[in-house]
Amino acid sequence: MSAQGRYGNNNNRNNSKGGNTNSSGGSSSSRKESILELSKYLDASVHVKCVGGRELVGILRGYDELINLVLDDTDEFMMRGPGQGDGGADTEKRKLGLVVVRGTQVSLVSPNEGREEIANPFLEEDDDDDDDEEEVET
Repeated sequence: MSAQGRYGNNNNRNNSKGGNTNSSGGSSSSRKESILELSKYLDASVHVKCVGGRELVGILRGYDELINLVLDDTDEFMMRGPGQGDGGADTEKRKLGLVVVRGTQVSLVSPNEGREEIANPFLEEDDDDDDDEEEVET
């Protein structure tokens, strides 16, 4: 093998633009900022929906860029039963206290103040449909 072929890769590495990256150098300028602005909700009551149907209500005490949350005085609400999400499910509540919620499990964070439940416009009532079907069958 020639000397040029043997040392060609090394020369290319030193001459490439931006090839030398130092993790301790300018890493703070390229660091991504969180897309959520949670600082205004610190020490305020928040509602957190998690993957899998768990819902948490607590006071936001801290967070990081991965949306790991620290909640205090936390209540957990779990939907039980076949009608999950349609308003017919049983809701189980338990007091958790101080919790750390891993960011990968968080799907929604909203302030608890001013939050109200609205009716589902796509949910059909079964009582009216059953009466119509009975009249047609007889």
